This record gives sequence, C-alpha cells and structure tokens, in this order.
Amino acid sequence: MATVELTFSALPAHVRTARLVAAAVARRTGVPEAILDEVRLAVGEACLRAVEAHRLRCPAEPVVMRLRDDDGRFEVTVIDAASRNGVSPPAAEANGSPLPEMGDLGLAVIAGLADDVEVVPRPEGMSIRMSWPVSPGEPTAA
Repeated sequence: MATVELTFSALPAHVRTARLVAAAVARRTGVPEAILDEVRLAVGEACLRAVEAHRLRCPAEPVVMRLRDDDGRFEVTVIDAASRNGVSPPAAEANGSPLPEMGDLGLAVIAGLADDVEVVPRPEGMSIRMSWPVSPGEPTAA
C-alpha cells in the first residue's frame, strides 16, 4: 500500500494540478486507461468543491488530497477544513447574482463518476473518499 499526499492552496488553478497528479498516480497504480477521465473529473469536482469552501471560509488553510492503492483499489480522499457539519458554504454573490452551489450537484457528479464514494462530515470540515478498481497485473510505468 502506497500513499501520496498533496496539499495545495485554495486557488482554482491548483485544481488542474490535483487532477493531473491523480491521473498520473492512477495510471501508475494500474487503473484502466478507459476510466482515467472519470478519475480526473471526479477528483476535479471534489477539489473544486473544497477550494470554493475554503475561499469562502478559511482561505489560508490548504486543501488536502490523499491517494492510495490498497487491496486492488485506487482511492482518492479530498479533505476540506471549511464545510460545517458536512454542509457546503452558502452560495457567494457576484454582481448581485448568486453563484451555483457546489454541494449536492458536485457530490452527485462525483457519485456518478467514481466506482465507490463515501462522504464523511467532520466537525472541522468534510472528507470525500472516491475509489476505482485497479486492473490485475503490473502497474504501468509513468
């Protein structure tokens, strides 16, 4: 079992980096090429949700992403320190218009992309764990 941990500032530009790291680790772990796009999209949704929550509530706190391969599964956990009791922050206002919520819609997208999803509200934030199967055989070289 190997674990990679990435912490990044709550900036939208870092979401792309998180997606790229997740895809590279997934490929190396042996996730089938056919579902790498699903990994990228689900990780992007989870990280974007965390970044938006942090930007509204605790912009100085980093977002944490953990990637593991364990028991034939590739697992990604995105941890934010901004959600309260598992509830997304209220939509921000831009030019008097509310911005869309990242809460339920983002979680629904993640649930549709990942093979297994667990959302764990914590007193200090929220943890979203997603996993996908790993192909039997040797991991591919990066």
